[in-house]
Parts: sequence; structure tokens; C-alpha cells
Amino acid sequence: MARIAVISGSPSASSRLEGVLNRIGQTAELAGLDVHWIRVRDLAPEDLVYSRFDSPAIVEANRVIAEADAVIVASPIYKAAYTGVLKSFLDLIPQKGLEGKIVLPIAIGGTIAHLLAIDHSFKPVLSALGAHHILAGAYILDTQVERLEDGSFRLQDEIEHRLSKVAGTFIQETVWRADKQPLGDPSGAGVALA
Repeated sequence: MARIAVISGSPSASSRLEGVLNRIGQTAELAGLDVHWIRVRDLAPEDLVYSRFDSPAIVEANRVIAEADAVIVASPIYKAAYTGVLKSFLDLIPQKGLEGKIVLPIAIGGTIAHLLAIDHSFKPVLSALGAHHILAGAYILDTQVERLEDGSFRLQDEIEHRLSKVAGTFIQETVWRADKQPLGDPSGAGVALA
């Protein structure tokens, strides 16, 4: 079974990014992928700030990444870049920790002005970690994700469609890489989000 690691750089459990990632994670699970979560906000701040590579939580997070066939790296955009807490964690991943993995960057922000954050902020650091197969990813405006009263999220139709295509490509490539056979629709048209 193909395994993916989802790294959330959101400092908030109720962020719109979490709603997006939960949707992609559910879709991956329905497609038969084994999904493992690394929510950076749940790691001890001391481990991140003092670069405690030998911390049991950091060692475990790096084991999850090492065993994954593919990795989703996601963050809200603050001041044109991913969060500081995500950067602190990425600094603790081994030098070639993403080598041989399919990587899907996901970003959410308040303005279209940060549309190129994936290209200018994410991709250089992911490449420095050894990633060679970085998918285009998705930048989402926070206005495209509505937080509902019950704590769940509703995605606008346009973003739902775009995320279906992004998730479909990610899942197909991950399964193909892990099992050497394509999954589902060979046209790459995408899969329906859960």
C-alpha cells in the first residue's frame, strides 16, 4: 500500500488549511493510500527552536517522512512565505529527506498577490531537501474555503474542482511509483474529493 505523509505548517487546528488538507487526506484514504499526519504545531516548541534532531517526536516525524512514497507540504502564507513553524521543522528533516518522493505543495493565503509563493518560497527549500518530483501544487485564497458553524469547511466549486485534479494527479503518481501501475482514470482528469 502506498504511503503518504501530510505535513501541516498551520499554527491553528481550526485553520482553513486544515479543512483543505482533511479533504485531500480523505480522498487519498478512499483511494487506498495509507495517510500519516505531521502537524508541526503539535511538536514541542523547544524541539523546533533548539533544533533537537534527537527528540523522540522529531525522530518519529522523520521516520514517517522516510517511509512515505509521497509527501504533502502545506502552509498558510504569512508575509509572502510559509510559516516560521514549518521552516523550523523543515530544517530538522535530513539533508536528502525528500529524495525519491513525490511532493505536493499546498498554500493558502489572503490575497492573490501571494500566488507565486509556491514557486518562490516552497520549491527552493523542497529542492534543497532532495525533492526532484515536485508537483505544481495549489494556491488557495482563504475566501474560497468557508468555515461552518459546526467546525467543518465548505470549499467553493472552483477550488473543489481544482483540488480534485491536483489530488487525482498526486494519488495516481504516488500509486504508480509505489506499485508500478496507474490508479483509476488514466486520462489524469482527477478524482472526486471525498
